[in-house]
Amino acid sequence: MDRIDIDRVIEMAWEDRTPFEVITIQFGLSEADTIKLMRSELKRNSFNLWRKRVNSGVSQKHLMKRSSEIKRFKCSRQKAISMNKISKR
Repeated sequence: MDRIDIDRVIEMAWEDRTPFEVITIQFGLSEADTIKLMRSELKRNSFNLWRKRVNSGVSQKHLMKRSSEIKRFKCSRQKAISMNKISKR
């Protein structure tokens, strides 16, 4: 992966409403691969905070745990991201 893709995966992983399944669709990274990437790219404390948040129940990172009312993975007020492959479909 190039630096732009790595930065985008990190950004998507930090977003609470972006599920791991979307990262898999766009970049081919499983949840375990995303965790490995985050572990290698983030400072230890930042990684620990991220993992704590993902596992806390606040985050909507897993589609199976999400409310059925959530139909998208980004805020309706968020502008389309130019490098986001899904927005170009």
